[in-house]
Amino acid sequence: MTAVHAPDLVSEDLVALSHALGEPGRDLVILAEGNTSRTLPDGRVVVKASGSNLASVTAEDFVVVDTGPLIELAKDPASTQTALTEALDAGEVGGKRRRGSIEALVHVVMHALKPEGSPELYVGHTHPTDVVGLLASVHAATAWEDWVYSDEAVVIGRPLYVPYASPGIDLGRLYYEAVAQRVAETGELPQLVLLGNHGIVATAPTAGGVEGISAMAVKGARVRASAYAVGGVAPLSRASVEKFFARDDIAERRGNLAESRF
Repeated sequence: MTAVHAPDLVSEDLVALSHALGEPGRDLVILAEGNTSRTLPDGRVVVKASGSNLASVTAEDFVVVDTGPLIELAKDPASTQTALTEALDAGEVGGKRRRGSIEALVHVVMHALKPEGSPELYVGHTHPTDVVGLLASVHAATAWEDWVYSDEAVVIGRPLYVPYASPGIDLGRLYYEAVAQRVAETGELPQLVLLGNHGIVATAPTAGGVEGISAMAVKGARVRASAYAVGGVAPLSRASVEKFFARDDIAERRGNLAESRF
């Protein structure tokens, strides 16, 4: 079985991250939008179940999935949504169907493609109104090509844009190809993935890092929208940002931010 219901494997910090991302005042998600996940020591992934509200989830609202079969589905051009739905099904527990989120593949891909020797990962997928506004605009594909202020560069690194695809197997297939190409080119996972007309995926070695990247993505969207409103963005030069990244103090700061709770 690819998916199982195992509440004892759901950590307190994953539940706490879910609550933080689902807090209504943050406007990252509403209703049952969004999902979170964490790598287990054996390589499996704990991911939020379909239909659960981030703001109120408990350990009962997650399933554990094997990455291998799901990655094979993402790589197979003939795979179907039905096959994915069946692979995410952990059965009925207490009279309620437990099935991994329809967007589970955006989580599984990050966990499966993390470079060997990397620490465990936390992943948070949300739909922030300010970010989705830009990702549904004519600026979607280019808005994050350059950084607009230094702290953004420190926290989110080099974002990856993925064009819109229908959530489920179609998005999972396109997402796998885009992330695999980025890892092949840089040897690193993107910390922030921007999904056209959809939302964001934040990845970090800690729950606090996911929260911080998500918050910074929202601020970056607001800065860009403000700049577009007064004539356009004047981005930081790539040369200056690369020099900034190379500094020892900035590398240390980025590490500290990954451990922080925002």
